[in-house]
Amino acid sequence: MKFTIQRDYFLNQLNDTLKAISPRTTLPILTGIKIDATDRGIILTGSDSEISIEITINQNIDGEKIVDIEEKGSVVLPGRFFVDIVKKLPGKTVNLSTNDQFKTLITSGHSEFNVSGLDPDQYPLLPQVSEDDAIKLPIKVLKNIIAQTNFAVSTSETRPVLTGVNWLIQNNELTCTATDSHRLALRKLKLEDEEIEDKNVIIPGKALSELNKIVSDSEEDINIFFASNQVLFKVGHINFISRLLEGNYPDTTRLFPENYETKLTLDNSEFYHAIDRASLLAREGGNNVIKLSTDVDKLELSSTSPEIGTVKEDVSTDNVEGESLKISFNSKYMMDALKAIDNDEVQVEFFGTMRPFILKPKDDETLIQLILPIRTY
Repeated sequence: MKFTIQRDYFLNQLNDTLKAISPRTTLPILTGIKIDATDRGIILTGSDSEISIEITINQNIDGEKIVDIEEKGSVVLPGRFFVDIVKKLPGKTVNLSTNDQFKTLITSGHSEFNVSGLDPDQYPLLPQVSEDDAIKLPIKVLKNIIAQTNFAVSTSETRPVLTGVNWLIQNNELTCTATDSHRLALRKLKLEDEEIEDKNVIIPGKALSELNKIVSDSEEDINIFFASNQVLFKVGHINFISRLLEGNYPDTTRLFPENYETKLTLDNSEFYHAIDRASLLAREGGNNVIKLSTDVDKLELSSTSPEIGTVKEDVSTDNVEGESLKISFNSKYMMDALKAIDNDEVQVEFFGTMRPFILKPKDDETLIQLILPIRTY
């Protein structure tokens, strides 16, 4: 194998490939990046057997020569170490060549590295995902869905299904649900295509988080394909494959009560910053608890730390409907939920002091954040 490539472009693609590589893998070869020089260009592959990323670098991009392939071939090079080498090379281009024993010579400017590569035939094959049945989403919409749901997945492995986001496709509507059993985020989206099969899958939160980092904001669409236990996200020159989580996601529809007892309409930013200030003391108390009480036309937040003191915040509200109320909640959960609502006005509906309450953008039912209160009153 022998090729010359532009260093900066190569480094960016290597960094994205590296996001699929875990140092804690049981297969030593998976700590490496597989490099294939082919007729199409250079193909980079990284995998930790849960997530796999395959990036194709075309020989010409926008009329500019990126890579010049003299001899086709493949090698697996130690991932992090190789990326560090490329990062520190002095020249604008990198030359890479391998011999029959996979010894790899890397030169750039006055630098020369000899690295022991591994046999690419030992590298596991990527899972095959059929590309027949695709959902198409604009990248901006996908990134938005991930930002509005992924923060609510569980970080505890005691119930593995809760570490993922449930994607349910029914009647041409996509419903994404994430919960850690203390809070829940739900986002609905009407799908354009008429012929989409119903699906019910759980995508690991970790995979969605990595995907979000790799895919840059653009006007492009992303194609999503499902196989029995894998999902493939395909955009531009990137293929991102993730294992799906096994098991049944809990039925969360019962959690949404019909009729609220108290309803507030608030300015999202003002409410967020008031909670942020009140949580300064809540954090010191080590429990993040903030108390909220409503009266006819006012809303008060308060928090107490035995060592430091107390804080009170009055928050102006357009209207308070229904009963007056006292309730306590975790300030971090509330701030995460408000951050996920990209609307100036937010509605909060309460169903009693010990039942979950919901937040949603004003006049919009496609996004709902649900939070369990904390028993203090």
